[in-house]
Amino acid sequence: MASNTFSAAFVRTSDGWTGAEVDLRHAEIVDDFGDAVIEALGLTGDELALLCVEVEDEWFAIARYRGEDEPRVFLSDVHAITSNSMGELFAEFAGVAPDKEGNGLGVRPAGDFELLGDLGVSSEELLELSMEEGLLPADVLSVIAERLSFADELDRLR
Repeated sequence: MASNTFSAAFVRTSDGWTGAEVDLRHAEIVDDFGDAVIEALGLTGDELALLCVEVEDEWFAIARYRGEDEPRVFLSDVHAITSNSMGELFAEFAGVAPDKEGNGLGVRPAGDFELLGDLGVSSEELLELSMEEGLLPADVLSVIAERLSFADELDRLR
């Protein structure tokens, strides 16, 4: 995992959101992400959890977990992940093949654009934030965390 990678998971409880850093360095398959979230947060059942990952100034991903529901993921840019094994796992998670030919013109988000819709961030807003010129992955995650009311937890972990 790149040295400038940040990954943290957040769980929504009756008291708000609680977060913990998540170590994804040893993830070899997509399921390892969910296992790391469960372990870091001590999840026991139907809690809603979000995994937020940012890699340098290149890309970010958000994965959503809830009990037995199929995990969902949003990836900010398919093109930016080809030089990173974790990025390739996120591309697989999002159901896309990275373009290794280098035809990376423009930002190409992928995955489930609706994964935060019921929490207050629409698919349009998520796409707009991801493609905003000059907005870094850390900035986008901060905006999303603010909208979902876990900005303080995100800042504490950074």
